Amino acid sequence: MYPARRALAGLSCGLAIVILSACSSKGGSEGQILTGLVSAEMPFAGARVTVLDATGQTRTAQADERGVYRVDTSGLVAPLLVSAIEAGSNTNCRYNATLRARCMASVLTELERHDNVANVNPLTDRIVSDVAVSLGFQGPQQLVESGKAAGIREEAVELARRESLAGFSAALKAAGVKNVKRFDAVSISTADGLQGLGAVLEVVNHNRNYDNPSSESGHTVLTDISFRPIVGLVGKGPYEPLDYPRAKAELAAIQGAKARVLVVGDSTAATYERERLPRMGWGQVFEARFRDDAGVKVLNGARSGRSSKDFFMGGWYQQMARFMKPGDLVLINHGHNDQNCDGSKKERGPADVAGLCTYPDDIAGKPQFPEGKPEMSFHNSLQRYVDMARAAGATPVLLTPTTRVWNASRKEGFPVVHQHLTQQNEAGGFAYTGDYSRTIGNTAKAAGVPLIDLEAKTIAFANAHVADWKDYWLAIGDFKAYPYYATQSSGTQAKPDTTHFQQKGAEAVAAMVADGIRETPALREWAERLKP
Repeated sequence: MYPARRALAGLSCGLAIVILSACSSKGGSEGQILTGLVSAEMPFAGARVTVLDATGQTRTAQADERGVYRVDTSGLVAPLLVSAIEAGSNTNCRYNATLRARCMASVLTELERHDNVANVNPLTDRIVSDVAVSLGFQGPQQLVESGKAAGIREEAVELARRESLAGFSAALKAAGVKNVKRFDAVSISTADGLQGLGAVLEVVNHNRNYDNPSSESGHTVLTDISFRPIVGLVGKGPYEPLDYPRAKAELAAIQGAKARVLVVGDSTAATYERERLPRMGWGQVFEARFRDDAGVKVLNGARSGRSSKDFFMGGWYQQMARFMKPGDLVLINHGHNDQNCDGSKKERGPADVAGLCTYPDDIAGKPQFPEGKPEMSFHNSLQRYVDMARAAGATPVLLTPTTRVWNASRKEGFPVVHQHLTQQNEAGGFAYTGDYSRTIGNTAKAAGVPLIDLEAKTIAFANAHVADWKDYWLAIGDFKAYPYYATQSSGTQAKPDTTHFQQKGAEAVAAMVADGIRETPALREWAERLKP
């Protein structure tokens, strides 16, 4: 039994309550206790819990070592919005310019006249997220901090719960939940329900998305253990069902592999929703480059839209790093979104600078950043991953970004040339400008780590495929096979996506990364694990 399931199993008796359906009430009552379990892949020991009621009253508590909290709710009025922050000094749940804490929320729409249960976990956080988005908030944290629990409607909560159950019902049943139709992640307190929930949460990654207009945390994102999206492409709505047997087998493979490859990156490497097939990142297909008997498991945590700074500040890296062991390989492939440093841009300019931007080295190779903000140096941001990998006994490798199919005018066309650089514009929108690919090379040299020049490889590849480049980059013409693209403004034959790949392109880039490993003497051990 995995640690999370074992911990949850031991809690089932303590959380069991007798439900007296005839005694429900929308209002408050005297002597009530609200209890619940704060958990994700593990119980959140020592989590800080806040309960907000419909009148704006708040109560606080701290979860015990098992992740269980208790709050006196006498006098509180439903609905109750329960939020939890992981233990520690960091209380920032909202802003991506600094490191975000791990935060989740839950909602209880009715209070019984006896004690009540409100668990807090990734499933309840997505339910609150759906409700928050329906109320016009970017995500659950903005609702939590608004102090407006009174605006939560039972119908919206029930709709979100049904959407959640549709995505997780098969997984919950496979995990041992007997009465899936009546399962509620918020109020579950039965032994089989808690154990089944714990088993499912072991193979689910939880985070909150990045809201582009504000650079704040947005709606809740859930993926399986291998970072296949379950829900999160949009702020509310249907899920892609969790394949629990596959996820369970993959968790065992991750933990039992001889070695793991962790992919740190952006949309060009990411794993995508089935709805968006055939769009693929190279990390999604990279495991196929290794021999079957090599015992290698690729953990592709790359995330669409993330820069090197935000990938860490937003907690995406931490989801993967918990599995890192000595001897693993960490492929660091950022640069596309780090270039979002034009503060003069309309709409997103200041937000991009706050949330995504890192500045390249100057022409002499010296890191550039605003005074007191060294994390805004691309060089320093990359160095952080190098240091963390080495501290864990893993081998870091830096990769330059894949090319866009742009010519010297920075427009779609040929010959494709190097574009990962910034130049000052008429508005003076850049605090610092420079070359991002060169900065990656500077960082690799200074840190003494291997460098794979993926940009040079993909430029050469694009220029060798002038006639058929749309077979590799995303340019969909068959809307019957891929209906998602019928409504998209990019990624079609009429308007190709010059940055992202479809399957054939992702596989080609994965092969280039494998070639880069073979060409690097310091990675000989890893080259021997690759297929010929």
